[in-house]
Amino acid sequence: MAETFSLTRTSDPAVLAHLEAVLASQSFSQAMGLGILWATRGDCALTLPARPDLTQQDGFFHGGAVAAFVDVAGGYAAWSIAPPGHNVLTVEYKTNFLKPAVGRRLIGHGRVKRGGKSLIVTEIDIYGETPGPGAGLSLCATALQTLMQLPPAA
Repeated sequence: MAETFSLTRTSDPAVLAHLEAVLASQSFSQAMGLGILWATRGDCALTLPARPDLTQQDGFFHGGAVAAFVDVAGGYAAWSIAPPGHNVLTVEYKTNFLKPAVGRRLIGHGRVKRGGKSLIVTEIDIYGETPGPGAGLSLCATALQTLMQLPPAA
């Protein structure tokens, strides 16, 4: 059963502030141009604007850029449920590319499937957003990710 995804959703202010602080600490995510669309506990949507340096020879988003976006979207979903001061690190993820990633931007929807004490499992969907006539979202990749929680450093 396909999930209904919304670009417009009300954020939890505390979760959004936490994820914005995470983004501010990550130079790689900033260099990619990532943004946070909305965030709630266990669920978030991020954006990745189209840029020539993120594309491959046919003008699609490069698979490496999509895979990095998958990793970040799932990570932010996991961070949204991690206790204060904890860190999350990816253990593994599996991405299925469903169609070429195209559009004015990509939307990454990360959500926690199971949040345990040491491991968090997330699901991620990546959509291409096209403007103008026939505008909409097209699912281009889906992924499953496992992350581990690390307690604050002593």
